[in-house]
This record gives sequence, C-alpha cells and structure tokens, in this order.
Amino acid sequence: MNGHARQGTVGILPVGSLGVGFFFHLTRGLDLIDGTARFIERSGSPSGQALRAEGTLCIANEGVIHRVPTEGICQPDLLACAKSGWLPEIVLVCTQSDRILPVITNFVELLERLHAAEGLDAAVSRLPLIVLCSNGIYHLRVRRFLVEALEESTLYGRLPDLWSEPMGRIVGKLLRGVTIQTGQREGDGAGAIYKPGPRGRTRLAGGEPGNRRRCGEVLQGLGGWFEVVENDAPTRVELDKALVNLFGNLLGQLKAIDETGMFRVLRVRDILPEPESAETRELARHVVAVGRAVHAYRPEEDFETLYRAAMQVARGPLDHVPSSIQWIETQLRAGTLEAQIAPTEKWLLDPLIRYASTAGLEESARYFTELIRRIEERLSWARSRSNIQHPSGVSPSA
Repeated sequence: MNGHARQGTVGILPVGSLGVGFFFHLTRGLDLIDGTARFIERSGSPSGQALRAEGTLCIANEGVIHRVPTEGICQPDLLACAKSGWLPEIVLVCTQSDRILPVITNFVELLERLHAAEGLDAAVSRLPLIVLCSNGIYHLRVRRFLVEALEESTLYGRLPDLWSEPMGRIVGKLLRGVTIQTGQREGDGAGAIYKPGPRGRTRLAGGEPGNRRRCGEVLQGLGGWFEVVENDAPTRVELDKALVNLFGNLLGQLKAIDETGMFRVLRVRDILPEPESAETRELARHVVAVGRAVHAYRPEEDFETLYRAAMQVARGPLDHVPSSIQWIETQLRAGTLEAQIAPTEKWLLDPLIRYASTAGLEESARYFTELIRRIEERLSWARSRSNIQHPSGVSPSA
C-alpha cells in the first residue's frame, strides 16, 4: 500500500456546507486549486460517489456560480485514498456529529492496513492528523472510542501491543477543531449549489502539542483562519462554542416553528435581534454551571464576561441561516422530517445532561431535558403542517 502522507496537503471529509466553506478559503477563493486541498468521500456514501460521477461541484460566491471539475479534488474514501497512493497530512472531518465514530473506525482500519504493509512505526508516522470540526461536545468520548478500537484491534491480532510509545503517538493525532466557519447548501445531491460563508475562525485544541502547531502552520499557510489553543482543554473550547450553537440553532428552532406548525427560515438577525435576552441569559447560566462543574471554566472567570463573549460571536454572522434551520428545511422538502432533535443539538444536549446529572446539577439537567421536549414538540407540529415560509432576503433551497 502506497500510504505516504503528503506534507502540506489537506483532505476535507466530506463535501458538505462546512467542508466546502473550508475548501473555498483554503484554495484562496478557488484561485489556487492545485490538489493541495481535496475532498474525501465518507465511506459508503452514495452521494459522494454520485458527485464524482457527475463531474462538477457547484460553488456560488458573490452571485457567480463556479463549476469546479471534481476530477483531482474529489477523492474516494480514506482507505481507497491510501491504496491509490494519496494520503493527506491533515484530514478535516466535517461530517454530521453522529457520523464521527465511523470515521474513527476507518482511521483504525487505515492504521491496520498500513501496519500490515509497512510495519507499525512507518504506519503511525504516515497516519494523517485528524481534526474533528463538527459541532458538539464529544472530544473525550471520541478519544475514548479511538483507544477502545485500538485495543480491540490488538486483541484480535490486527495490531501489535501499543501500550508503550505508539499509543500516545496515535491518539496524539486526534485534534479538535472548533469552528465558526459558515456555509449553506441549496438543493440536494450532485446538483446542489454550495455557498461558502466569510472566512471564519477555527480553534485547534487537543492532540499532541507539536501536531496541533503543525496543523495551524499548514492551514494558516493555505489561507485559512486557524488558531492554535495552547492552554485550554478541548472540552472548554467545545463549551464556548456550544453556547454559540445553542443560541442560534436551538433557540432558532423554537422561534422558527410557531404553534400552528408553520416553519420559517430564519437568519441569525431574526433569532438574536438584541445583544441579550432573558432566554439567552438563562441558557448561558446553565451551560456555564456545567462548565464550572467539570472544571472547564475556572472559578474566578466572570459569568458576564463569558456570556457576552459568546453572544458577540453568536451575533457575528447576522445574515447566516443556522445549520439546524437549514437541516429542518431540507428534511421538510424531502418529506423525511422526524420529531427528533437534529444531530447538532443531540451532541450538545446529551453530554450537557449527562455532565449536569453526574455533578448533581438537577435543575440544569431538567432544563436541558425540557429543551429537548420543546424542540421535538415543535418538530412534530412542523411535520404535520409541512409549510415553509422564506422571509425577504432568504432564498429557498430548491
């Protein structure tokens, strides 16, 4: 297997709103498409295969639709990439949060194949750095899953014993990229049109410090806005972003679906018209309480400072349609909407409930549980009515 990781190259897994946003800025607005940044298909994805067969990726910017040939920029899945001789140095994982664990399984399978072909030391050296960019509070869970998958591989003889130096090297390649990069998609499948948002900041946390700095160096050099977090733990960075996501995505859903089931596509300016409200303040109070309980926030850190910093970030892209609002619209159009919270909220609220319960914060646990109930009730109303209203300035996605 020709599995050499190519220095300075980036794989974006998969094509999607967030991934296209990264691609657009890492190619300097599509001006430098030279194969340094490429998309990687999610394993078994029919939509990824259809896009490669279509031959064109449509990216719209400033009213112009760019039809980018997929040949040379859209690769098959990670294992097929290694077999073909192209492995990127860095993989930005931009799947839905509930599809992260299968990506980690593929990562371990890649290690097994590289080990079988070239030996363990070379295999570990050639593994890409994996940067998890999806929304959610999951870094500790995913890291634990990776360790368990590696131990299982050792148990069945696919890998040798790793509990000396190799385990640390492998797990040190798992990084968290907490991002405010935005993007939108109009339409579905191979004919979708992607609209990257303005260049947004991504904070790199976790992993081995040298790997983190190397990621920052490569991605910044390609034109991305990436900042290396030196001192804060990944969970702290995830909680900071969780506030932003919950303000826009979760509260946005409560405002987007009224009591009659009418669904309106809302922008951030519609969801958060003022710098603060009683609802955003209450939500922040519970999230910060959980953050203090798990020692992500230090006792001396002032609530007002944390709250206002999160609100400032949340209200930054005022014309952006939050991802969960986009998700509901897509599901309604396809007739597949279920009365279940979106993956983005599930991977935020489930950990918050678990942490709150473990820490004895029963009020906070009840608050987050009630938010899920309210969201799913409104999704049920929207599913029954299946009507979509677009306010002025927001284009329909079909």
